[in-house]
Amino acid sequence: MFEKSLYDLIRGLRNHKGNEKEYMQDCLKECRAEIRSQDLDLKAKALLKIIYLEMFGHDMSWASFNVLEVMASPKYHQKRVGYLGAIQSFRTDTEVLMLATNLLKKDLTAASTTTIALPIVTLPHVITPSLALSVLPDLLPRLSHTHPAIRKKTIVTLYRLALVYPETLRAAWPRIKERLMDKGEDSSVTAAIINVICELGWRRPHDFLPLAPRLFELLVDSGNNWMAIKLIKLFATLTPLEPRLVRKLLPPLTEIIQTTPAMSLLYECISGIIQGGILGSGEDADGREEIASLCVNKLRGMIMVDGDPNLKYVALLAFNKIVVTHPWLVAQQEDVILECIDSADISIRIKALDLVQGMVSNDNLVSIVSRLMRQLKLFSSGDSRTAKHQGASPGDSDEDDLERTINSDPKPSNQVPPLPDDYRVDVINRILNMCSQNNYGYLMDFEWYIDILTQLVRTAPLPRPISDMDSLSPSGKSNEGDISERIGDELRNITVKVQALRPACVRAAEAIMSQLNSEAPLRHSIVSGALKPVAWIIGEFCLELPSPDDTLGALLQLIPKTSSPESLAACLQAAMKIFSVVAGDQLTPWTPERQSKISLLMARIVHSFEALVLHPNLEVQERAVEFTELLKLTAEAASSQEASMGTIHQDPPLLLTQAIPSLFSGWELNSVAVAAQKNVPLPEGLDLDEPINPNLNSLLASAESISIPVDEADEYDNYYYQRPPATSITSEPAISKLADARDDVVVGSYQQPTEETYLDADILAKRKAERLERNRDDPFYIQETGSIQRSSTPIHHILQNSNGPDLDVDSIPIMELDLDKLSAGIDHSKSQVSKSTRRAPRQKIVVAADENLGGSGLSTPRSYDSENNSSDVLTKARGKKLKQSLLGVDSTNIGALSLGEDDASGGRGFDPEARQREEAEMAQAVKEVERLRLEMQRANERIQVAQGVDAAGTVVKKKAKKPKVAAEGGGDAADSNGHGAAAAPVKVKKKKKKVAVIDEGDAGSGDVVVKPKKKKKAKPVEIPEAEAP
Repeated sequence: MFEKSLYDLIRGLRNHKGNEKEYMQDCLKECRAEIRSQDLDLKAKALLKIIYLEMFGHDMSWASFNVLEVMASPKYHQKRVGYLGAIQSFRTDTEVLMLATNLLKKDLTAASTTTIALPIVTLPHVITPSLALSVLPDLLPRLSHTHPAIRKKTIVTLYRLALVYPETLRAAWPRIKERLMDKGEDSSVTAAIINVICELGWRRPHDFLPLAPRLFELLVDSGNNWMAIKLIKLFATLTPLEPRLVRKLLPPLTEIIQTTPAMSLLYECISGIIQGGILGSGEDADGREEIASLCVNKLRGMIMVDGDPNLKYVALLAFNKIVVTHPWLVAQQEDVILECIDSADISIRIKALDLVQGMVSNDNLVSIVSRLMRQLKLFSSGDSRTAKHQGASPGDSDEDDLERTINSDPKPSNQVPPLPDDYRVDVINRILNMCSQNNYGYLMDFEWYIDILTQLVRTAPLPRPISDMDSLSPSGKSNEGDISERIGDELRNITVKVQALRPACVRAAEAIMSQLNSEAPLRHSIVSGALKPVAWIIGEFCLELPSPDDTLGALLQLIPKTSSPESLAACLQAAMKIFSVVAGDQLTPWTPERQSKISLLMARIVHSFEALVLHPNLEVQERAVEFTELLKLTAEAASSQEASMGTIHQDPPLLLTQAIPSLFSGWELNSVAVAAQKNVPLPEGLDLDEPINPNLNSLLASAESISIPVDEADEYDNYYYQRPPATSITSEPAISKLADARDDVVVGSYQQPTEETYLDADILAKRKAERLERNRDDPFYIQETGSIQRSSTPIHHILQNSNGPDLDVDSIPIMELDLDKLSAGIDHSKSQVSKSTRRAPRQKIVVAADENLGGSGLSTPRSYDSENNSSDVLTKARGKKLKQSLLGVDSTNIGALSLGEDDASGGRGFDPEARQREEAEMAQAVKEVERLRLEMQRANERIQVAQGVDAAGTVVKKKAKKPKVAAEGGGDAADSNGHGAAAAPVKVKKKKKKVAVIDEGDAGSGDVVVKPKKKKKAKPVEIPEAEAP
């Protein structure tokens, strides 16, 4: 009598703070009891409360039958609650859904508009193929309902039915098309039809091409922005089928872009122009260029004027599509695009990077890369490399540790948070792609690029340290995600391809190796993947080293710190190559000094290599064993060879001067195309599937069973022996803080940052020294003050000597200028020398192409392909879109359904009433066939009786059948006398030779019946009839 309503439930739930679960359980118990009541009003209230609790996660599938009971209520307010419960709880596998079919059909044909709307709204949530087939005949007449809201809801529901039961479109499309062509139709109904057509258009656009005139009329005349967006999307799928639409669409689209204040419509209009191929079509070139420029300007305004990050993102998406057809227009917006690279939103940065990578050219490559390098340097995490390897100083105490913990970061608020490592790796990859595309065609200054690579090795994030189990892997592969290895590979490519830059590349590789050696203290391993290509460069082009002895010493110090097997093998090979250059000089006399130096050097190398003789990696072990034995043999030869003494000349051992250098001399290694290996013919008799060793499995199994002790002390080394970086708790003066803040301000060009913002000090000093040396004798280059050497004293020196630090304008001395004396005191030979020593023109850089075999494709790296220009990406995206729609229903069957005039239905729309009539006619035909079958069976029985055998098997003689047989044979008497038995054999012969025997013009009626069955024998029968007279 005092049941709770929904408002009481909500109020009680708010009053039971902290005890909501128990209160909900009590309410569910009450609802279970109330919903079993016979009172529909009480049942509806209980169902409404259950629906509310279902939104908190409580299951209400147990009340499915009660929901059906409330749906059948004659009162609208109760029926509405029941349909709401069906939407919330019914699924395609609900058992009572089959019982709701008649109720849905009944409510669809109700007189009240509100009642009709309930099943129409519910059907999209509970529809199944069988239910769609049942309710379709009752739903189609609602397209002609007098109320526009019913027509609109029916159209949307029919589309949902078509996703489950595609045959719905055959029945509904003629009526939907009729509603679309009706110019007096309500705008809401027309908008619903446009939505349905837009969803179907990308599947089978050619079916909707005949509707283009009506759609164009709606685009021009309707003032509904939402409908205009849908129409633009629809025309984007139709223009590839009908190129003449481009010229027709350009004026209205241009007007919309110029006049609309809605950003959504503006962007969708630009996106529709791009997706429809209007910018890349051959129709109306002038109008195409005009609208492309207009779209670019509007997108620039969306980025600059509006601070909405969503608009920036979609504008960059559109720019990425326009850059495929109009890269020069997008390149003009370089300033705003580069500003997006520094955006706080990572997604905007990535889209800007995609766009920048597509519009790179000779002119803007340096500015773009400089901007990215500055970002990497500013936002990288401080001294993360040294912090990981920094050891503890022996004099530190526990109090110092406490001070560091208390005041380890004096200025946390002013520091910029570091960039994610994934983003930094992505930026480095894009820098390398931009500089190396088209076989380095966009790169003008290779020396600048070498410095960029050196800086990238320092900026690149460290990879995951290689554990002991990784180092024991037979493959010996290092971390595949190490970006520093790719940077080193790029430096190696430059070294191999550009012969003129090999000295500079070798110096850069030596600098990188020295840096890696200095950053890794004792008891710490080098994890950078750049060591492998750097060691290869140093070993392969060791003749370019300025000091091979020092490089070899640094390399031997680096070997014990190397953890990657691949890098370790490259270091061993490089060390032996450098040793062959140091010790293999035949012109240097074999003096005792040289003998002792070479002997000590070989002993040092053998000591370093012997530690790797038992290395788990087979490649490292093999090289260490071979080189160790070779050096031991060479050491014996060197010790047995006497040194030169005075006038006695002794040659160095041949192992040093000929044998070891010959191991590394031969053909020059050049770059090979990626696809060249595929064209190498397979030798005859070579079976790649045959194992080299048949006992390989047993060998691997035995190798896995070997237990190798692991040094457990290394796992706790950082914890016990490493300390945080030393800091001080002393306060700083305010002026130093201002100075630090002033350092963050970057002063330079807006378009191109200065080199000081993204290069380290040592790289800048090296570049400055090279630039000064290059421009030393250039008369057009203004030298620095300290480097100017002139015969006269500079004017500021005169002023300082005569007037002191304070400048007095009146006391400036007046100098007498005598041109004759000045010319007489100048040696003109110097000017001639300066002309002769003028800087030579810059050497032309030649980039060698990759070596290739015939038919293996491109030999150089492929240029950048925009993500929107790749047909594979479009195909994959379209395939994904076909598989899953927004409603979560597989709609692939709709694409195979044709709505054209030449479809399988013979040009007629599918009518369910006609189909029912056809089914009724089919059933009537089946009955008729059954009746004829029975008649044929009875006739067969009569024939058997006529031959003297009845159905029971007894012989029966009937004389009444004899006249019938005689009539068929064309006899002249058909009486019932007793001559039937004698005449029967003769008549049978006449029947067999009917064509040859019958020669009478007016034969019996039996001949008339036989001729239509054998039409081919009609002419032979007529010939004897003509010859009879």
